[in-house]
Amino acid sequence: MTKRNVGILIFNDVEVLDFAGPFEVFSRTRLVAGAESRRSDESAPFCVFTVARTAESVTTTGGMRVLPTHSWETAPPIEILVVPGGFGTRSLLRDEPTLAWIKDAAARASITTSVCTGALLLAQAGLLRGRRATTHWAALDLLNAIDPTIQVQRTARVVSDTVVTSAGVSAGIDMSLAVVARLCGTDVARETAHYIEYVPQYQ
Repeated sequence: MTKRNVGILIFNDVEVLDFAGPFEVFSRTRLVAGAESRRSDESAPFCVFTVARTAESVTTTGGMRVLPTHSWETAPPIEILVVPGGFGTRSLLRDEPTLAWIKDAAARASITTSVCTGALLLAQAGLLRGRRATTHWAALDLLNAIDPTIQVQRTARVVSDTVVTSAGVSAGIDMSLAVVARLCGTDVARETAHYIEYVPQYQ
């Protein structure tokens, strides 16, 4: 079975659940139901990895140190791009290499997504122009200020308008399940949510 590559960007001061939630959903998805199917990757439709500017560890919000699977240079082609948020996004709004990498990765990906304030980076990169989008409740005004053409959805948990954005932190789990439902069907998404014991709120 051909697996889709899910590349999750990480960086210093990334919010832990912003990237770990999607990682859990995509890496635990199986096309064969049941706990036993999770003991192998045989029916896994996704190959999930983290990617950072370099191969050195990043320090998350809260102080967790994470070693990325790949650097920008060594990452395989990304079919589903996940851009998480966290306090680290604020400095990255002025970081041209990061914005350029996101633009390039999004252009090559079939689906581009964000969690929380990762939407700010997508907006700064011009990827949300004229689209509906959302972000963490505390950053909705900033999202609008970065690009006034964005139709900011202030009460939505997941917004799909070519690019898929989600509200804050735990909403990344819902965003990921919504993508699973789109690509693998609602039954697979529902069974994945059941396996991780999560009640979805993406519909």
